[in-house]
Amino acid sequence: MRSPKSRSRNNKSNRNRNNPGNIINRVYDSSGPEGKVRGTPQQIIDKYTQLARDAFLSNDRVAGENFQQHAEHYTRLLGEAQREMEARRLQSEQQNRERQQREKEEREARAERKSPQGAAGEGDQPDITPQPDTMDEGAESGLVETPESKPKKAPARARKPRKPAKSDAPTSDDDATSGAPDAPEAAE
Repeated sequence: MRSPKSRSRNNKSNRNRNNPGNIINRVYDSSGPEGKVRGTPQQIIDKYTQLARDAFLSNDRVAGENFQQHAEHYTRLLGEAQREMEARRLQSEQQNRERQQREKEEREARAERKSPQGAAGEGDQPDITPQPDTMDEGAESGLVETPESKPKKAPARARKPRKPAKSDAPTSDDDATSGAPDAPEAAE
């Protein structure tokens, strides 16, 4: 079983993580002059802006300014989080572009190493002397005969169907002595 000290150390290290990507969707509890306001930064900004508008309409300039300052705080918080997210996105895109460029250069280098003479079919071609199409009947070609070059055999004939099996009961004396495989042999 773990001691409470080790658990508290783990919790402290988890709290110190810097994860601003979640600030935009994170739910906050804001203790303002009118009580608690709960929601995402944008919802809190909208709520304090509405409260400031209502305060100014009721000729309470002090409360209106107070609500505007609360709204401004969450506006700054949201703006900073958005800037950080945009910077991360741009950095990630730059890293992706650099990685793709490196991979492209590696592929090109591999292709060059694979064929250092150039692509197939390019460059000077060797001169080929024309060969006669047919050989003399009497001359031996020196080639080995392969199964593909042998003349094809005629297809085999179809087999006849089997005769039906004989029944167990012999119908005549000839069947009993014929030595059918089904009949048991006589003991001597």
